[in-house]
Amino acid sequence: MVVDELNDEKVDRLFHALADTTRRDILRRCVRGELSVSRLAEAYPMSFAAVQKHVAVLERAGLVAKQRSGREQLVRTDPDAVGRARQALDELESAWRGRVDRMARLLAEDPGAEEPEDPGTEENDTPEGPER
Repeated sequence: MVVDELNDEKVDRLFHALADTTRRDILRRCVRGELSVSRLAEAYPMSFAAVQKHVAVLERAGLVAKQRSGREQLVRTDPDAVGRARQALDELESAWRGRVDRMARLLAEDPGAEEPEDPGTEENDTPEGPER
Protein backbone atom coordinates (compact mmCIF):
# COMPACT_ATOMS: atom_id res chain seq x y z
CA MET A 1 0.00 0.00 0.00
CA VAL A 2 1.33 3.42 -0.96
CA VAL A 3 0.41 6.18 1.44
CA ASP A 4 1.26 9.68 0.29
CA GLU A 5 1.88 12.59 2.60
CA LEU A 6 -1.29 14.29 3.76
CA ASN A 7 -1.41 18.03 4.13
CA ASP A 8 -4.25 19.87 5.90
CA GLU A 9 -6.13 20.53 2.66
CA LYS A 10 -6.10 16.84 1.67
CA VAL A 11 -7.21 15.78 5.15
CA ASP A 12 -10.04 18.35 5.06
CA ARG A 13 -11.27 17.03 1.69
CA LEU A 14 -10.99 13.44 2.91
CA PHE A 15 -13.03 13.93 6.07
CA HIS A 16 -15.50 16.26 4.37
CA ALA A 17 -16.20 13.47 1.88
CA LEU A 18 -16.54 10.86 4.63
CA ALA A 19 -18.81 13.10 6.73
CA ASP A 20 -21.84 12.43 4.53
CA THR A 21 -23.93 9.25 4.87
CA THR A 22 -24.68 9.00 1.14
CA ARG A 23 -21.02 9.37 0.21
CA ARG A 24 -19.98 6.69 2.72
CA ASP A 25 -22.63 4.41 1.23
CA ILE A 26 -21.40 5.09 -2.31
CA LEU A 27 -17.89 4.25 -1.14
CA ARG A 28 -19.07 0.96 0.42
CA ARG A 29 -20.92 0.00 -2.76
CA CYS A 30 -17.89 0.73 -4.92
CA VAL A 31 -15.59 -1.31 -2.68
CA ARG A 32 -17.56 -4.38 -3.78
CA GLY A 33 -16.87 -3.57 -7.44
CA GLU A 34 -17.05 -0.91 -10.12
CA LEU A 35 -20.45 0.65 -10.59
CA SER A 36 -21.69 3.15 -13.13
CA VAL A 37 -22.91 6.51 -11.87
CA SER A 38 -26.33 5.71 -13.33
CA ARG A 39 -26.44 2.40 -11.39
CA LEU A 40 -25.47 4.22 -8.21
CA ALA A 41 -28.19 6.82 -8.82
CA GLU A 42 -30.84 4.06 -8.88
CA ALA A 43 -30.07 3.30 -5.23
CA TYR A 44 -30.87 6.76 -3.86
CA PRO A 45 -34.00 8.91 -3.62
CA MET A 46 -32.28 11.84 -5.30
CA SER A 47 -31.54 13.06 -8.79
CA PHE A 48 -28.83 11.67 -11.01
CA ALA A 49 -27.12 15.07 -10.83
CA ALA A 50 -27.06 14.93 -7.02
CA VAL A 51 -25.39 11.51 -7.10
CA GLN A 52 -22.88 12.87 -9.65
CA LYS A 53 -22.04 15.67 -7.21
CA HIS A 54 -21.50 13.17 -4.38
CA VAL A 55 -19.21 11.13 -6.62
CA ALA A 56 -17.30 14.29 -7.54
CA VAL A 57 -16.70 15.09 -3.85
CA LEU A 58 -15.41 11.54 -3.32
CA GLU A 59 -13.21 11.86 -6.40
CA ARG A 60 -11.70 15.20 -5.25
CA ALA A 61 -10.89 13.55 -1.92
CA GLY A 62 -9.12 10.74 -3.74
CA LEU A 63 -11.50 8.10 -2.42
CA VAL A 64 -12.84 7.01 -5.82
CA ALA A 65 -11.81 7.29 -9.44
CA LYS A 66 -14.05 7.48 -12.50
CA GLN A 67 -13.28 5.81 -15.79
CA ARG A 68 -15.27 6.12 -18.98
CA SER A 69 -16.49 2.85 -20.49
CA GLY A 70 -18.49 3.56 -23.59
CA ARG A 71 -21.33 5.87 -22.61
CA GLU A 72 -21.02 5.14 -18.88
CA GLN A 73 -18.70 6.42 -16.24
CA LEU A 74 -17.58 3.64 -13.92
CA VAL A 75 -16.75 4.49 -10.33
CA ARG A 76 -14.21 2.44 -8.44
CA THR A 77 -12.72 2.82 -4.98
CA ASP A 78 -9.06 3.71 -4.71
CA PRO A 79 -7.43 0.83 -2.77
CA ASP A 80 -5.14 3.25 -0.93
CA ALA A 81 -8.01 5.52 0.15
CA VAL A 82 -8.64 3.77 3.45
CA GLY A 83 -4.91 3.88 4.14
CA ARG A 84 -4.90 7.66 3.78
CA ALA A 85 -7.85 8.02 6.17
CA ARG A 86 -6.18 5.66 8.63
CA GLN A 87 -2.90 7.59 8.34
CA ALA A 88 -4.66 10.86 9.17
CA LEU A 89 -6.41 9.30 12.17
CA ASP A 90 -3.19 7.63 13.35
CA GLU A 91 -1.40 10.99 13.25
CA LEU A 92 -4.15 12.58 15.34
CA GLU A 93 -4.12 9.68 17.80
CA SER A 94 -0.35 9.88 18.14
CA ALA A 95 -0.49 13.60 18.90
CA TRP A 96 -3.19 13.13 21.55
CA ARG A 97 -1.45 10.14 23.14
CA GLY A 98 1.70 12.25 23.38
CA ARG A 99 -0.20 15.01 25.14
CA VAL A 100 -1.86 12.59 27.56
CA ASP A 101 1.50 10.96 28.34
CA ARG A 102 3.07 14.37 29.02
CA MET A 103 0.19 15.33 31.35
CA ALA A 104 0.54 12.01 33.20
CA ARG A 105 4.28 12.61 33.68
CA LEU A 106 3.66 16.14 34.95
CA LEU A 107 1.04 14.92 37.39
CA ALA A 108 3.34 12.14 38.60
CA GLU A 109 6.07 14.74 39.28
CA ASP A 110 3.70 16.99 41.30
CA PRO A 111 3.88 15.86 44.95
CA GLY A 112 0.61 17.63 45.76
CA ALA A 113 -1.24 15.58 43.16
CA GLU A 114 -0.45 12.25 44.86
CA GLU A 115 -2.50 12.59 48.03
CA PRO A 116 -6.08 13.80 47.75
CA GLU A 117 -7.08 16.20 50.51
CA ASP A 118 -9.76 15.06 52.96
CA PRO A 119 -12.78 17.23 52.07
CA GLY A 120 -13.85 17.38 55.73
CA THR A 121 -10.79 19.25 57.02
CA GLU A 122 -8.83 22.26 56.00
CA GLU A 123 -5.05 22.63 56.29
CA ASN A 124 -5.23 25.47 58.76
CA ASP A 125 -7.83 23.89 61.05
CA THR A 126 -6.69 22.77 64.51
CA PRO A 127 -8.72 20.99 67.16
CA GLU A 128 -9.24 24.40 68.80
CA GLY A 129 -10.47 26.01 65.59
CA PRO A 130 -8.95 27.81 62.63
CA GLU A 131 -5.62 29.54 63.12
CA ARG A 132 -5.52 33.30 62.89
